[in-house]
Amino acid sequence: MNKIYFIRLSKTKFGGAENYLRRLSKIANNSGYSCKIINSSLPKFFPGWFKVVLFNLYLFLTKGNKTYFSLDRIVCPDIYRAGDGVHKAFIEIEKKSKLNPLHPIYLYIEKKCFKNAKLIFANSEMIKNQIIKYYNIPPKKIKVLHNGIEFPIFNFYTSQKKILTELSSIENCKIILFVGSGYKRKGLEEFLKIVSKITYKNMKAIVIGKDKSIEKYKKIAADLRIIDKVIFLGPRVDVNDFYTISDIFILPTKYEPFSNSVLEAMYFRNAVFTSIYNGASEILPKESVVSFSEIEDVAHRVENILIDDSKLESLKEMNHRLSKNFSIEKNLHKVVESLQLLEKNKF
Repeated sequence: MNKIYFIRLSKTKFGGAENYLRRLSKIANNSGYSCKIINSSLPKFFPGWFKVVLFNLYLFLTKGNKTYFSLDRIVCPDIYRAGDGVHKAFIEIEKKSKLNPLHPIYLYIEKKCFKNAKLIFANSEMIKNQIIKYYNIPPKKIKVLHNGIEFPIFNFYTSQKKILTELSSIENCKIILFVGSGYKRKGLEEFLKIVSKITYKNMKAIVIGKDKSIEKYKKIAADLRIIDKVIFLGPRVDVNDFYTISDIFILPTKYEPFSNSVLEAMYFRNAVFTSIYNGASEILPKESVVSFSEIEDVAHRVENILIDDSKLESLKEMNHRLSKNFSIEKNLHKVVESLQLLEKNKF
């Protein structure tokens, strides 16, 4: 396994997976491996399902004795990082249309992917358990490795001043933050319902993320009579600046293998609440993991923190310390260590 081919269908200049692969290949190179990244060169106008099929066919026909480390579902991986979770579980939760050809294609490829991989990295115990449940994969073949993030060097004062200059209405307010694209799955409606139940007056909620149905959620906020409390900002490139001014981060997601936004919010000293359907919940204290079907209970917990400054500050500092255990460097080195063990047939 002296040469590794890293597989990623799409290539975007600023994609998180692409950045992860670049850094992983650098560390692997320093550990004695020769690395090459393979992306698809298919035209963008091809339908998604068609690109998946053609890319898999190309990889299968050209594999030979190559060692494939894939970040995408493919039929012939040697190592697979299941960062996107288990599609079979996802479509059950989301109740996706069976008329979309992408879903049966994904399910076929996913089955082959888990079966043929010699080593699978799951980014949470939740995902490991789903792989075993849906595909009967031997547990010994799956290694849980929680995500890691890059710890940026940040000037909190500068970032906070920048945001407060843009949003003067939030000055001296406690801030509750939601970050996520794809509002339905990320649970924005539940987030808005929680905000509507909070009676603490000196509070604003900020929503960041991309969704074509943003107007629908603005109407929900209006119907809940909280449109004056919620600021919808859409997608932003300066999300980290908003973490610096927020106090509580809430992500009521319905399915998330492991949300990096939870780690980022923790690093920037936020109290955090998320659901049991988020793999990142495994690194949080149990009081931060809630059922978002119990809106009143969650709102009550959030309000108790908003009115207790000492408890809020304690949670912020505890989360910041905890997040430091999950650096991207630590994650990447553990991946390379696992590759070395696999090469020696010890895994």
